[in-house]
Amino acid sequence: MNPLLDRLQPYPFQRLKALFADARPDPALGHVDLSIGEPKHPTPDLIKQAIIAHFGGLEQYPATLGLADLRHAIADWLSRRYDIARPNPDSEILPVLGSREALFSFVQASIDREQGYTPVVISPNPFYQIYEGAALLAGAEPYYVNCLAEQAFQPDWASVPDAVWRRTQLVFVCSPGNPTGAVMTLDDWRALFELSDRHGFIIASDECYSEIWFDQPPLGALQAAKLLGRDKSRLVVFSSLSKRSNAPGLRSGFVAGDAALLARFLLYRTYHGSAMSAMVQAASAAAWRDEAHVEANRAAYRAKFDALVPILAETLGVSRPDAAFYLWAKVPDRFAGDDAAFARAAFEQCHVTVLPGSYLARDAHGINPGAGRIRLALVAPLADCIEGAKRLAEFAA
Repeated sequence: MNPLLDRLQPYPFQRLKALFADARPDPALGHVDLSIGEPKHPTPDLIKQAIIAHFGGLEQYPATLGLADLRHAIADWLSRRYDIARPNPDSEILPVLGSREALFSFVQASIDREQGYTPVVISPNPFYQIYEGAALLAGAEPYYVNCLAEQAFQPDWASVPDAVWRRTQLVFVCSPGNPTGAVMTLDDWRALFELSDRHGFIIASDECYSEIWFDQPPLGALQAAKLLGRDKSRLVVFSSLSKRSNAPGLRSGFVAGDAALLARFLLYRTYHGSAMSAMVQAASAAAWRDEAHVEANRAAYRAKFDALVPILAETLGVSRPDAAFYLWAKVPDRFAGDDAAFARAAFEQCHVTVLPGSYLARDAHGINPGAGRIRLALVAPLADCIEGAKRLAEFAA
């Protein structure tokens, strides 16, 4: 077996299961799960109906490039959403089986191990664990850039040594961020683009939370490039219907951006075997063409934040994020920054599951930037979220 598999760390939810292995919560309290970022709102009927109407798509092998109708629907959505020139559906868009598999496989296709040095993949810290796993299995060295409150939870690019930049082949960004919900500004993008121009690395922008926002739609990478007068060179964007359309089981997303990079990625995928069923493609095209269900979904999340932030602000130090469906909360002082101990105690005493922030980060540059925090995913029904917040607030007081 591939020896690089031994470098993978346990997934956060494996660690959480181990943390709770012998915990005994109060059976009189119903369980409220705020740990996993899996959307629980109903999948829109238009997606279900499109699947039913296209069962015939099961009768043929799908093409890796995907159906033109889906690529055109995605191109139209990108143009509308970000006020950019319509991407070329034939060369600048590639349907994928959700952003997770594409984030992973893109790194495998992108990393060049024949340059005489160990390649570096830079990741924000905390981060979506796929970034690290993809880097390790591609034979690259992950480098973590901490995202701290004093920097508005944005990566401190200035802290990266030139020696690291010289070996960097790919940089992951996540905006809106998981777990912080922070959104990159135009100045943030300008700084990163300038670094990419100087050092030649690819920017892989994970934008799967882009449609869950409150005051204004988050700036996207392609939009930032347009505003800064740039083309799409060395830039790829990943998006998905999982969060936008409450369809995590559909496993549908896309990669868009630099046509030269996508041509090579398409070649990789013809061997990788990740073509999307025509039935799923039809349902995906219907979803990308409809905004009514997205607006309703956004309103449902807004109602949760309106209800929960006042309950938890004083005891867990939360505030409304820029976007996404997470609260990045502080554990009470009496836990001395031990977020895992807080999560276990909250499970035992409140029967509420939260995710320790340190499980989403790595020790880097002398600290673990997730330590002393917990992530709350506001995906459960509103009443359950409120009940869980009330229990946590009472427990943390």
